[in-house]
Amino acid sequence: MPEVVGIGIQDFEEIRVMKNFYVDKTAFIEEWWETNNKVTLVTRPRRFGKTLNMSMLNCFFSNKYSDRGDLFEKLYIWKNEKYQKLQGIYPVISLTFAGIKPNSYAKFLENMKILINNLYLQFQFLQQSQNLSPIEKKQLSYFSDFENNLSEVEIEYAIYQLCICLQKHFEKKVIILLDEYDTPMQEAYTYGYWEDAIQFMRGFFNTSFKTNSCIERVIMTGITRVSKESIFSDFNHLKVVTTTSDQFETAFGFTEEEVFSALDRYGLGDKKSDVKEWYDGFTFGKIKDIYNPWSIINYLQEKKLAAYWANTSSNSLASTLIQKGSPDLKQQMEQLLNGEELETGLDEQIVFNQLDNSEEAVWGLLVASGYLKIVSTWQEKEGGTTYLLRLTNHEVYLMFKHMIKGWFQSNRFNNTFIKALLQGDIKAMNVYINQIAKETFSSFDTGKKASEFVQPERFYHGFVLGLLVELRGRYEIKSNRESGFGRYDVALIPIDTKGPAIVIEFKVIDADEEKSLEETVQNALKQIVQRDYDAELIARGIAGDKIRHYGFAFRGKEVLIG
Repeated sequence: MPEVVGIGIQDFEEIRVMKNFYVDKTAFIEEWWETNNKVTLVTRPRRFGKTLNMSMLNCFFSNKYSDRGDLFEKLYIWKNEKYQKLQGIYPVISLTFAGIKPNSYAKFLENMKILINNLYLQFQFLQQSQNLSPIEKKQLSYFSDFENNLSEVEIEYAIYQLCICLQKHFEKKVIILLDEYDTPMQEAYTYGYWEDAIQFMRGFFNTSFKTNSCIERVIMTGITRVSKESIFSDFNHLKVVTTTSDQFETAFGFTEEEVFSALDRYGLGDKKSDVKEWYDGFTFGKIKDIYNPWSIINYLQEKKLAAYWANTSSNSLASTLIQKGSPDLKQQMEQLLNGEELETGLDEQIVFNQLDNSEEAVWGLLVASGYLKIVSTWQEKEGGTTYLLRLTNHEVYLMFKHMIKGWFQSNRFNNTFIKALLQGDIKAMNVYINQIAKETFSSFDTGKKASEFVQPERFYHGFVLGLLVELRGRYEIKSNRESGFGRYDVALIPIDTKGPAIVIEFKVIDADEEKSLEETVQNALKQIVQRDYDAELIARGIAGDKIRHYGFAFRGKEVLIG
């Protein structure tokens, strides 16, 4: 009988004691230790085993587990006598920033204070140490007392102070494990206190890791590689391992061999191709065909295909960035949703306060988060690198589909408008499109000034994405593509060539040349004919009498369709 599949268990000891399903990742212990790097940062998407691996490191190195070699018996690491001697011999500080998600800087500091209070409570036994002075014991009591209002500087130095006490007591340097190091910074960006948080974190990391002579090793994990200039500017000994690095390639996530072996053991061997389509697609370093472990474990238990990984988070940051993005970014996102690939630059070093102005940073965040995969790269003559990106897998596609649909769920007019569009009901289309414009225009506006609010491209791209969700499966949605003698705005190409095809041209009224929206509509319709935008559709076998032309004219939030 195969092991019981437990969902959401991130404690290594619990998994081993309960004999739950586990894929042996203990080779990571050896690989990390042999690098001999003082401070290591590993970035991987969420739900890829980062927390479980940190728990594994804690169980292996911490002297709290000095008599628990049984947890590693029959695993890779226990075959090496050298590492058997390393098990359970170091004082370890293990902490996570996973719960640091406040909506203000004041609450952020309060969260950090409580984290430090709880951490110090774990080491109350140091009060009995013969190696610590009365002053040091008094400091231990001070930091563990929830009634004390710790200052910013005291919080910054708390880890450093604890390391001093641990080294004196055990006469051995300390290992620090920090999980989800970047969670507070993502929240700081989202809620607008980025500059304050970064200033604090820079001091916290500097005192905890750089100037701390009591540490043996430090390893941090997170989703993003926050720019070194932001928080690690003083670090010259930080080793960063991202998804494109060659180190730790198979330590996080499941390889295809591991997945297929598990499917065979649980009687699901005939589902390999379906599982591959849904959950494969991640690449770490040079290793391709890495699977999302959260989805695989859920599939082994439920035995049905579903978007398990995509449903574990609100994906609010990705959603916000796409909604606030430029028309070009929305169009490129549409391109990816249509199953196509995107050539772009990429910035792996995330500076959150630059996300609003740098599309390369946005693509970097989406790659780091696992939503996009790098198909290939090449060096440009100018020295830069170009990346070929696409959606990671079917599960990610469904995530974006539901995300975009959610932008329109509050709009009761959307489905009715689409029905009118397909039926050619111009009167109904005009009623509904103006209601949609009033309710959703601001959702896709990226301008900072009121005058920029009227940019029709913002609505156009949001609208196209909404159509894509509603009509995918019946229509192939294309925008800004060459056909005839120009580039149409939108084309809806029926999967069944017997259905109607639609060409849409958008125009904002030119007050100097056009007296009314009616005139603007006619100019849009003339452009469709004069530039022969039907050419691609006719080449696809669609009869001319099956092609409808729509002109959309904009004046602020007012829209007229003809």
